[in-house]
Amino acid sequence: MTRVLVVEDDPQLVRALVINLRARRYGVDAAPDGATALRLAAARQPDVVILDLGLPDTDGVDVIRALRGWTRVPVLVLSARRASDEKVEALDAGADDYITKPFSMNELMARLRAAVRRTEEAPLATEVELVETDEFTLDLLAKKATRAGRDVRLTPTEWHLLEILVTHPGRLITQRHLLQEVWGVAQGNKTNYLRVYMAQLRRKLEADPSHPRHLITEPGMGYRFEA
Repeated sequence: MTRVLVVEDDPQLVRALVINLRARRYGVDAAPDGATALRLAAARQPDVVILDLGLPDTDGVDVIRALRGWTRVPVLVLSARRASDEKVEALDAGADDYITKPFSMNELMARLRAAVRRTEEAPLATEVELVETDEFTLDLLAKKATRAGRDVRLTPTEWHLLEILVTHPGRLITQRHLLQEVWGVAQGNKTNYLRVYMAQLRRKLEADPSHPRHLITEPGMGYRFEA
């Protein structure tokens, strides 16, 4: 059974989430604050974390950073914060997805299923194991990225997106395909996910993120990897 940790201090929302998750045969633990969340994460080893940022004892971003110190469990942020810089801060800290309140329960469940799929994926059905450029190296089997001799930490979502691109060098991968493969959605209005994550990958891997050499945007169409 897939186990979900819900970190939220609104009792009514927690109740709604627990009911919906259990109806879909997920195991559920709930924490009303950051300290409890970290204790439960260590004790229960959840498969996915749904996390509010506005917690009574600490900021949810600090909870993400604490989790990322020892686990790669997918973290789905569920927050009323809508500012772009706040979303980027949570994603940079290690969140895998960001959903703003109010939200559709069906969409949240679809995002959760996509996060679970990413962690359960079989090894890449490709002969590509090592990707080397003049700026960074990717070991796809070990899921290890290095730049200038230093390890680069990538979230599971960043890895998934990057793997699709680098295992098809030179090929345009459409926005629709990437959204479907990585997030389980193909709506055109979700392309902001791609912009945010590609910007993160460029900051982490490209020498000049504003003029990328390897992670190329084809405006209005998609993205392409050039070695």
